[in-house]
Amino acid sequence: MSRRACEGLSTITGTTPLITGVDFVCIPAQDFDAMTAFYGETLGLPFVKRYGSRPGAEYEAGNLTLAIMITEDFGGTFSRNAMPIALQVGDVAVARERLEAKGVRFVSDTFDSGVCWQAICLDPDGNPLSLHHRYAPKDERPGAP
Repeated sequence: MSRRACEGLSTITGTTPLITGVDFVCIPAQDFDAMTAFYGETLGLPFVKRYGSRPGAEYEAGNLTLAIMITEDFGGTFSRNAMPIALQVGDVAVARERLEAKGVRFVSDTFDSGVCWQAICLDPDGNPLSLHHRYAPKDERPGAP
């Protein structure tokens, strides 16, 4: 086994976790202008960077970066996300009202999951987003899945 492979193994088997975080989540796009306007203006997320002349841009959503990308320009085929990205809000009802006033389409009623309030909406290219507010305390040590 090569030295480089062995160094990687020590990271995997040592006390330092192999995965230390999430750098960004990709959101597939077809209409780049509509998507960047939605995430930047409609949602009001801070702009981070543009990928040069390529159709990719990043927006900061608290502790997570959302990367808007025209899928085909990055070697993929467009397919909407199947499950929503949960965006933390202080009050789901207030956030929903503000977004509905801006024309955002919701595809669910506001609902209580037993630990949080949620409402599902769609971005301009049909990717689902959940307005999410957790009211129940998180367990200190969650059980194994």
